[in-house]
Amino acid sequence: MNENEDFSGRLQFLSAVIVCIILVLIGRAGYLQVYDGALYARLAEGNRIRIIPAEAARGTFYDRNGALLVTNRPGFTVSLLPLTEPISPEVIARVSTLIHVPVEEIQKKIDAHVGFDPIRIKNDVLPDVVSVIEEQKDQYPGVVVEVLPVRDYIFGEYAAHVFGYVSEINEEELERRKGEEYKSGDIIGKFGLERIYDKDVRGIKGGEQVEVDVSGRPVQILGRQSPVPGNDLILTIDQHIQEAAERAVDDQLAAIHANAAAVVVMNPQTGEILAMLSRPAFNPNLFAGGISTANWNVLNNNPYHPMDNKAITGEYPPGSTFKIITGTAALAEHKVTAQEQIFDSGRHWIIPKTNAAGEALGWINFEQAMAHSDNVYFYEMGNRLGIDTIERYARMFGLGARTGIDLPYEAEGLAPNRKYKADNYEDGEWYLSETFDAAIGQGFNLVTPLQAAMVVAEIAADGKRYKPHLVQRIVDVNGKTVREIRPELLSTLDVDPSVIRHVQEGLHSVTKVGTGTALFAGFPVDIAGKTGTAENSQGRDHSWFVVYGPYTNPNVVVAVIVEQGGFGSVAAGPIARRILEAAFGLDKAAPQDPRGKSEGKQ
Repeated sequence: MNENEDFSGRLQFLSAVIVCIILVLIGRAGYLQVYDGALYARLAEGNRIRIIPAEAARGTFYDRNGALLVTNRPGFTVSLLPLTEPISPEVIARVSTLIHVPVEEIQKKIDAHVGFDPIRIKNDVLPDVVSVIEEQKDQYPGVVVEVLPVRDYIFGEYAAHVFGYVSEINEEELERRKGEEYKSGDIIGKFGLERIYDKDVRGIKGGEQVEVDVSGRPVQILGRQSPVPGNDLILTIDQHIQEAAERAVDDQLAAIHANAAAVVVMNPQTGEILAMLSRPAFNPNLFAGGISTANWNVLNNNPYHPMDNKAITGEYPPGSTFKIITGTAALAEHKVTAQEQIFDSGRHWIIPKTNAAGEALGWINFEQAMAHSDNVYFYEMGNRLGIDTIERYARMFGLGARTGIDLPYEAEGLAPNRKYKADNYEDGEWYLSETFDAAIGQGFNLVTPLQAAMVVAEIAADGKRYKPHLVQRIVDVNGKTVREIRPELLSTLDVDPSVIRHVQEGLHSVTKVGTGTALFAGFPVDIAGKTGTAENSQGRDHSWFVVYGPYTNPNVVVAVIVEQGGFGSVAAGPIARRILEAAFGLDKAAPQDPRGKSEGKQ
């Protein structure tokens, strides 16, 4: 066979194959026209095939020991699914009355909507609403009820400022997140860990290809893609310590008729936050289904700002807790030795500033001054150091800057400095009296409770400062670790180890012979701490207590502030003691459920 004959044979074979393919296609077209034509015509009419997204459940939150803290539950969502024509004004008005959402708000969502996804009007409605829609379908054409996952903060206000809350994305957020696959109606994290780790816990949407009837209700499912749940967060929080802190704060606020407080509990060796709370608090479940105007007004009009996480946004004069920094600076800069005695006559000899109660302690050294929180001694340290050195050491301890914790809206605080006064006051000159104030934690001097905890943690950890964090691990739906957050050393205090040791000894004496002695009498674990009372022009002074333990190899730091609580050992101290009891397993009562139910025997 020559080449031409070979080519001719191949061409004939290829032609035969093409003819066969054409015949098959013609046959299939005829089959569809004869047998399935009615079906596809019916589906095509009015564009009756829809892709309905299936929401992915957000990842759950667990404490460091595996206790469930935040989860999801099924809830009913009222949505609109317009087909061949828009939802009529009459139906919109009917829906508005039924679910108590203004017509204007519904219309706004309709106008902003693009595509054929359901237009979600209200999440987590009551079963009564569902019954009305299902029983009166003819009155609600284009209105459907979806079953979607709803965020469930199972302990209500418990750790609300840590967990945060979720709510529907708004127009501004949509604009800011263009290109990130967010759509109108999506539920996103707005506050707390929900906001910071939103992309981790969101999951991946699935969907169903469905045939719908003229009312927008599914008739049959043509295809399905299952959603992928979001990743879980394993937190650094210890549920037992958090619970003890919540109860201790609430009990103490009630006892002394105070209204606001904040607590930070952390491991100084790792930066892990073991507990954090702010009072007053809010119930994040109020936001999961869309908060009502009445509930929002209650929160928004509260003068003590329950939506603020005071542990990281509250900025307060540190009071005598700042003497930790002043004392460190004075020893490190050789402005005083630990043994040198200074005479306290009750007032300083240059500027007549006095001790808090006007007492005179006579000749005292560094440890005694720290133990008894002697103002006159630390005024003199301020006099010897000067404001610029005090500022430098304040910044060495991290003051005047955010800590970098994995929560939003953290405040910077204010390290005392000349520039701040010059920039913000008509009389910008810095005076010695202001240096005295700064040395004892007053005046141009502000810290957050987290920063206060970090200062004492740095002393407890022999000068090491670790980045505070609330998440240990991120794991997928199968339990596989996606990311692990390891301790991150931010800095090491550049002072001689003997300086830190002297400061530690001074803080130890606070709880043995000083201002914290009565509070910790008989406490079985050796600890070190500092009381503080911060002046407040708006009422009673703020109450501080910072403490760490065990004194040797510490693994717990507690910082407590009670707004307008008075003296630190009286208002904040008892809270700190109860938290330490829980942290060291000294609380004898049966474990308590955060919702108030005892887990012990009845």
